Amino acid sequence: MKGTVTELNAYPLKSGGGTTLRSAELTARGLPFDREFMLITPKGRLLSQRELAQMALLRPSYDGEVLTVDAPETSPLVHKAMDDGEVLDVTVHRKECQGIDQGDEAAAWFSDLFGTDCRLVRFTGHRPTSRGGGELMFADGYPLLVISAESLADLNTRLDEPLPMNRFRPSIVIEGLGPYGEDDVRLLRVGGAVIEMVKSCARCVITTTDQETAERGREPLRTLAGYRNRDGGVQFGYNAVPRVLGALTVGDPIEVLEPR
Repeated sequence: MKGTVTELNAYPLKSGGGTTLRSAELTARGLPFDREFMLITPKGRLLSQRELAQMALLRPSYDGEVLTVDAPETSPLVHKAMDDGEVLDVTVHRKECQGIDQGDEAAAWFSDLFGTDCRLVRFTGHRPTSRGGGELMFADGYPLLVISAESLADLNTRLDEPLPMNRFRPSIVIEGLGPYGEDDVRLLRVGGAVIEMVKSCARCVITTTDQETAERGREPLRTLAGYRNRDGGVQFGYNAVPRVLGALTVGDPIEVLEPR
C-alpha cells in the first residue's frame, strides 16, 4: 500500500503554533528543532495550551540560532538561543528532564503576555520515549505524530462544522492509506526515512482549542468519543519513532513496509 506526504510540521515552542515545512532532514528526535523550547512555571512544570489556551496564538519560528515569537497586539520576541544559562530540572507530565533557562528578558516577555510567572527553557540532555526505544525533546511522549488526511476527512463528515488539521498538531500528514489507515501500519517508509508506528495517540483538550482564536468548544472530543474511544482514551493519529533517518519532502511517496 502506497501514498504520499502532504504536510510536514515542526513546533519549536511546545504548545505554540506550528512551522510548516516543505522539506526537512529527519533526526532521531523528530523534525528539526521540534519542541526544543518550552514554557515552565516557577516550579519547573510545563505550561501548555491545556492551562493557557492563548498559547495557540503564538507563532514561533526558529533557525537554530534565533527564536522569534509573534503574538497578537505586542512586539515580537526575538531571542538568541542560550546554551550557557542555568540548567533547570523540569517536568513534562510528571516525567523529569532538563532545560537551559533562557534568561530574564524572554521570561518577562512571556510573563507579561500571559499575566503569570513563567520562564522559557531550551532542551538539554537525553530523554527517552515512553515506549519504542526512541528519544525526543519536550514533546509529550514521542518525536513524531502521524495522521492520515483521510482520517480527518472521515471525522469531518461526522461534525456539524469541519475542523482543520492544525487542531491535532501532527508532525507528518499522509494520504493514501484511507481513513485511520495509520492504525494498521507498523513500519512505514516516508521519503528517505523509515519510521515505526509505536502507539496510538490519546487526545486531550488542546484539540478543542481553535488555533486561530484560542476559543474552546466541545468538538472534536465529543464526536471522537463516540467511535474512537479505546485503550483508555479518545484516539486519533499515531505516535511514531524514527528507525532510519533521511530526507523528507512534501510530495514524497510513502510505503507500508510492515502492516500491524
